[in-house]
Amino acid sequence: MAKFPKSQPRLVPLLLLLLFLFSLRHSSAAYSIGVNYGTVANNLPPPSQVANFLKTQTTIDRVKIFDANPDILKAFANTNISLTVTVGNGDIPALSKLPAAQSWVANNILPFHPQTKINIIAVGNEILATADKSLIAHLLPAMKALKSALDLAKVTDIHVSSPHSLGILSSSEPPSSGRFRRGYDKLIFAPILDFHRQTKSPFLVNPYPFFGFTPRTLNYALFKPNGGFFDNVTGLNYTNMFDAQLDAVYSAMKKVGYGDVDIVVAETGWPSVGDPTQPDVNLANALSYNGNLVKHVNSGKGTPLMPNRTFPTYIFALFNENLKPTISEQNYGLFKPDLTSVYDVGILRNKQVVFRGGILLHQHQHGACPNQTLAMRRSKRT
Repeated sequence: MAKFPKSQPRLVPLLLLLLFLFSLRHSSAAYSIGVNYGTVANNLPPPSQVANFLKTQTTIDRVKIFDANPDILKAFANTNISLTVTVGNGDIPALSKLPAAQSWVANNILPFHPQTKINIIAVGNEILATADKSLIAHLLPAMKALKSALDLAKVTDIHVSSPHSLGILSSSEPPSSGRFRRGYDKLIFAPILDFHRQTKSPFLVNPYPFFGFTPRTLNYALFKPNGGFFDNVTGLNYTNMFDAQLDAVYSAMKKVGYGDVDIVVAETGWPSVGDPTQPDVNLANALSYNGNLVKHVNSGKGTPLMPNRTFPTYIFALFNENLKPTISEQNYGLFKPDLTSVYDVGILRNKQVVFRGGILLHQHQHGACPNQTLAMRRSKRT
């Protein structure tokens, strides 16, 4: 039997580390992680700098914005980054008429597409949560009118959808019990899902374990080791709240006959700083949630009820936004306005591996991720 040189024990951990990093890079290329690019701040870099940074320094391949800002749309031209643009809630009633929808498409889509790779028009944001009967009544007509306007303009590669909070569900625990709110199931969501099926467009949802955890379920929310949650109806065990929330949505969709419609996670995240009353909002927990989320999404495992299905996922948010109303809302960002990392969830290119305190961190060519000792600085959540 051949003898290994004495240096071999040191080589084994190094080789394992290299294989681990290679697998991370390989898996991140397989599926899709996006980011929400909010602009409620007065200190953000210009859109052209943001677009170039995302293209050259990150593996982000899709971005969602909360308007149809022409400067942002121009900046992402020829980057091959897919953009979701948003119709403001207040514009929905007018856009339920085809002429207005055609005008909106002519002003906000046609000047930029296809040089800018727009892939979804999000009609409003969490309309059901507004409880505004006029907006709710006009939502599907506006979606249909915008789809017709795109068809008339011979634009066939842009989907029309609308993001929904999990407030659309009247029940979500266990996941098999998931159902849409009574009165909205057949009247609102069945027709919306039928539109998605007919147009092959995705149903957008905003699952936030951050808003659903208790101290007892914190590890469950953060993808950390935990006792799990057993669904007696299906016999399936859940090890994280993200999967449970998605499966509750799927159960609701299936109950009205549309379990085949694709799902996109339009928003999810965890803030890194909060108020004194929010002890579970800190850098370590934000890194745990978003970092584990990226690995989970990239694994392609799907969920217990939807094995092997993939869900394009948009992390909230790209930047810390200093004009948001609360401390935690100001600190959802993966990056600071100077483009340095708040923390790295595995989306940076050209990484240099760094270990601190037994935690795998990273540096990239923009400099070390600031304040990453992860000394559990106390922070909080809304």
